[in-house]
Amino acid sequence: MSDLVKLTAYSHGAGCGCKIAPDVLHKMLSCMTKGTVYPNLIVGNDTKDDAAVVDLGDGTGIVSTTDFFMPIVDDPHMFGRIAAANAISDIYAMGGTPLMSIAILGWPIDKLPLEVAGAVLEGGRSVCEEAGIPLAGGHSIDSPEPIFGLAVTGRVKLTHIKANAAAQVGDKLFLTKPLGVGIISTAQKKGLVQPEHIDAAINGMSTLNKIGTLLGEIPGVNAMTDVTGFGLMGHLLEMCEASATSAIIDFYSVPSFNTEALLDYHAKGCVPGGARRNFASYGANLNLPDGFKRDLLCDPQTSGGLLVSVAPSSVDEVSNALNEAGLPSNVIGEIVESRTPLITI
Repeated sequence: MSDLVKLTAYSHGAGCGCKIAPDVLHKMLSCMTKGTVYPNLIVGNDTKDDAAVVDLGDGTGIVSTTDFFMPIVDDPHMFGRIAAANAISDIYAMGGTPLMSIAILGWPIDKLPLEVAGAVLEGGRSVCEEAGIPLAGGHSIDSPEPIFGLAVTGRVKLTHIKANAAAQVGDKLFLTKPLGVGIISTAQKKGLVQPEHIDAAINGMSTLNKIGTLLGEIPGVNAMTDVTGFGLMGHLLEMCEASATSAIIDFYSVPSFNTEALLDYHAKGCVPGGARRNFASYGANLNLPDGFKRDLLCDPQTSGGLLVSVAPSSVDEVSNALNEAGLPSNVIGEIVESRTPLITI
């Protein structure tokens, strides 16, 4: 039965492309009052980090995060794997180690077979096992569209925390997975995608960002964040705003899936709506004209790579570690003193 179901036909959005646009989210959060100050909350939502961190008082902290979305692929098992890898990534992006996860499931029980939901859950469990953590429980609701994700708890040495606000002028930037997931997923929805391209994207999305724990142990790694629904530009902007810096990016050094194929899909109109929403939210901070470069750099990624800000003294160490892990290992840009626009391409 699950082989006959096309999950993407049951959702209005796909993966992290479902995220609320950055400017809309900012307006929502501005409605919140500051409330009580908790001294042991050392990373909250002030700097738009990937996860919250609470100081345990013994030199370590608990890392907590949640992430969920609607299907980006039709295969239910793979949807579960991608959603789980995406959620766990927030722990790695803080330099931490995951400890356990709890499932979040919304399912249209009158539209989709329960065995398909079971395949989604099994996909999520399989990735949790790869991360060395249990899928220890969860919560489910009857919802109009299928939704899956995790709440994940991790631990980190306080000296290993890699917060957005810690990027330093002179740092070099790395990106550990290629861009283009949104464009390829849109091509899939339009029935235009080549099997080898969607297979490459699925492989990337379902791969854990385990390298984040290792990078967290390198003192010269000053800041990290994972690149998801706001695109490379959106998440880099969050890092720059939090650390009162700017950035320069070399477009031709940024890793992407088959560039020729992406250009072809783009020419055929395969541009995710999230890319345009992203640019509308933060485009004033970029010097990007309309076209392929802008849409790729603003392309909403699902379970994307880690954006890593590294002191010059540690560039070789980080590059070697990424290379040994089979990940993109070239510098894509640098952190500079704050200027207008915040990011220059």
